[in-house]
Amino acid sequence: MTGPDREAGAPLIEIRDATVYRGETRVLDRFSLDIAQGEQVAILGPNGAGKTTLLKLVSRELYPAAAPGACVRILGRERWNVWELRSKIGIVSHDLQARYRPATTALDVVVSGFFSSVGVHGALRGRVTDEQRERAERVLAELGVGALAAKPFGSMSTGEQRRTLLARALVHDPHTLVLDEPTAGLDLAASFDYLARIRKLVDDGRSIVLVTHLLNELPPEIERVILLRAGQVLADGPKGEVVTEANLERTYGTAVTLTQVGGYYVALPRS
Repeated sequence: MTGPDREAGAPLIEIRDATVYRGETRVLDRFSLDIAQGEQVAILGPNGAGKTTLLKLVSRELYPAAAPGACVRILGRERWNVWELRSKIGIVSHDLQARYRPATTALDVVVSGFFSSVGVHGALRGRVTDEQRERAERVLAELGVGALAAKPFGSMSTGEQRRTLLARALVHDPHTLVLDEPTAGLDLAASFDYLARIRKLVDDGRSIVLVTHLLNELPPEIERVILLRAGQVLADGPKGEVVTEANLERTYGTAVTLTQVGGYYVALPRS
């Protein structure tokens, strides 16, 4: 699968002086970040670093406080129709996973990606076309879960749910995927399988923005790493320069020993 043509010349993500609140809490303060199209990027940091807030900025679920010069642009635009944006960027998040009803079938989960809805209910069901159902079935099969089409979401394993949501993100054939903590809650075999599928998507020409607190989730194809702590960028650049023991200690506030295995980075406690 290959994505459609990209918005010529525009950055994938452009954030300028964004101050963002969650309730009364200021999570990001005059935060700025650029990510170009075609980059393979990981945003890495501990819980509470601002990763989820940043993800919600990108998905247009949150907006920055009004201020001179503050903006968030996705592919060069500050305003998007959410259906149009989903055809450019596919997002798989824990918030989305938690919102589906247990009885919703895998096929309906994937089909709902065409409408940026959570499930396919009421009048919306009458708008689903045969072509959309066929596309959803095909993507499920490509991800190895075609046999789950009629299975209720609540009866699936966490790994099956995660692959179903990945299929939902892929029905539009987007050129970029934003993945939130992709292996959280998965056992060892399911984690390895999911990471292998992410690597295959990169090989097929996708770009990924991976948001995580787990260093070992970074596939070897990641080229750039952004380290976040307390809503601030501590380091940003090529993976080999940014992922160091000193930077990880500053980011996570604990002493680590860093090693590499098969292109993956692994952090161990320093003895």
